[in-house]
Amino acid sequence: MKQNLKSEGAQLQGFIKIEHFDNVGNLMETVNTPNALMNLGFKEVAGLFNTDQAGSYTAFDYIAVGTGTTTATATDTTLETEETENGLARAAGTGTSVTENVTDDTAQFLKSFTVTGSVAVTESAVLNASSEGTMLCRQTFSAINVADGDTLQITWKVTVA
Repeated sequence: MKQNLKSEGAQLQGFIKIEHFDNVGNLMETVNTPNALMNLGFKEVAGLFNTDQAGSYTAFDYIAVGTGTTTATATDTTLETEETENGLARAAGTGTSVTENVTDDTAQFLKSFTVTGSVAVTESAVLNASSEGTMLCRQTFSAINVADGDTLQITWKVTVA
């Protein structure tokens, strides 16, 4: 179920795709799911529109993963159990504008993590800082069991519809 923010006929919709590749590049599994958008993320996005407060808000470009299993809610501010080792530490992703319904209506964040250990990844988030920061969106999912040498490619999308 997508969580939406409606304002003057517009809404934000989020989606996450996770692809797990083994150490030789074979696609092992794919997870596709709507994501939960966070209340404080809405505030930060709204602040980015205000030219009089432009220096007070920061764009979202970091992706984090973790091992927490508590269902995402709109009031979340952090991952339940953020992974900081095994090649899975929070990192800047590549942000681009892509088209879902109309030209460039979607912010896309992409990050590929090269795994250096064994972890059961069960949550991910988009944030606006390399540590702490404001969370835009978060989602939990069934465990993706990654091992040394695997790649975890995460694509987050947030669409203005």
